Amino acid sequence: MHLAILATFFNGLLRYAAMTPPDGPPPTALAPKPNWLDRLKRRQVAYRDVWLGRLILFGGAVGIGLLAVLFAWLTEWCVELLHDLNSEYPGWVFVSAPLGGALIVWLTRRFFPGAEGSGIPQVLAEMAQHGSHSRLGRPLLSLRIVFGKIALGAGAVFAGFSTGREGPMVQIGAALMHAIGDHLPKRLQVSRQHLLAAGGAAGIAAAFNTPLAGILFAIEELARGLEWRMSGLIITAIVIAGIVAQAYFGTYTYFGWLNTSGVDTSEHPIALLLAAALVCGVAGGLFARLSLLIARGLPGRLGDWRRHHPIWFAAGCGLLIAGIGWLSGDLTYGTGYGEAKHMLMEPDAEDMPWHFGLDKFAATLISFASGVPGGIFAPSLSIGAGLGQNLHFLAEAEDMAAVTSALCMAGFLAAVTQAPITAFVIVMEMIDGYALVTHLMIVSLLASVISRAISPPLYRSLAAIYLRHGNPTEPGPKAEAGK
Repeated sequence: MHLAILATFFNGLLRYAAMTPPDGPPPTALAPKPNWLDRLKRRQVAYRDVWLGRLILFGGAVGIGLLAVLFAWLTEWCVELLHDLNSEYPGWVFVSAPLGGALIVWLTRRFFPGAEGSGIPQVLAEMAQHGSHSRLGRPLLSLRIVFGKIALGAGAVFAGFSTGREGPMVQIGAALMHAIGDHLPKRLQVSRQHLLAAGGAAGIAAAFNTPLAGILFAIEELARGLEWRMSGLIITAIVIAGIVAQAYFGTYTYFGWLNTSGVDTSEHPIALLLAAALVCGVAGGLFARLSLLIARGLPGRLGDWRRHHPIWFAAGCGLLIAGIGWLSGDLTYGTGYGEAKHMLMEPDAEDMPWHFGLDKFAATLISFASGVPGGIFAPSLSIGAGLGQNLHFLAEAEDMAAVTSALCMAGFLAAVTQAPITAFVIVMEMIDGYALVTHLMIVSLLASVISRAISPPLYRSLAAIYLRHGNPTEPGPKAEAGK
């Protein structure tokens, strides 16, 4: 009896609680279902956010293309001005290189830390960060670095250093995408790593005027290990940046068009291909190995001088670069675009010294050691062209001088960067026709394999130094750097 009364009481209490919930929202079962108009409004808001994010992203790609055009114009103007001044005032570079190198390194360390060197290792180091935890002492991607990279990079070329603008454009593009990342709608769900990869690859595409090479660079170097759910946005950003650059440059490439239609490449001796791969693989691997040795800390007094007196060290590097340029006939200053194009377009010309490739090798390595902002992509192509010229003369391969130089350009770049696909596509897009595609692939892949036996990957090793010490131009003690 009592149990029945108690059960009836609790049953009524539960019914009352279900009908009038205290201080809370009504039960879900009693809530009105959203009608079709509410669903339509939510869908419109979602579409608006997605397309707003895409427009912001694509606007960033347009900005990267415009910055690439500006950087290209500024660099070419600086090269022309340097040669004009050096012609009008002989020995000008003996003043501009040491003083300019010291001033640029001081400005970089004082106002633009993180803008030194190529820029690709900085992007890789930033991409290695996860979440809010950062192992870097300071941010390596910012709008301040964008300004410093362009201004000081062009200044280094004007001073006479052997540097390029392609690596810096990777950092510039990634920094611009990083800056707009905070303004993207959350609904778009674009990861920071994908944004940096898209910006860096768009910078390469716009700098070389080769969109396909930019896409492959994103796949082969920047986005290694990333899942590719956002690959469509990455490729679209790269293509847009390339279109903006081509609107200014047209279909023109910096090295001109190498017409291979009249060359029977089937007669290209296989021994010459293997020799090109061997020479470029060893030379490129040695370049990467020496670069890492410099970044990790030179031994002895030279390393102490670089570590404790970096500005005076940069001035000394500038003096060495001026001397090398004088020995080469003023051919090693700047990017090396003009010299490489000359060897491809006029392979039989005798005004290029036989030691140009060696001179450019030394000048580029010293420029890297100085700590000025500047890349090694364009100088590497120029070094490869010089090595190809030497190999052509040694092999006595008639009517193959330009082809051999093109093969060695791809081979040396592949060996230095250990990114063979990007290397041979960059050179392939400079050639009129596909007759050399197989040869470029063979030389690039073999040279990259040989280089890996000599040196670890250059850019990823430099990125690891950033993550460990903060800056390769400020190495810690040698024992610590070797850990």
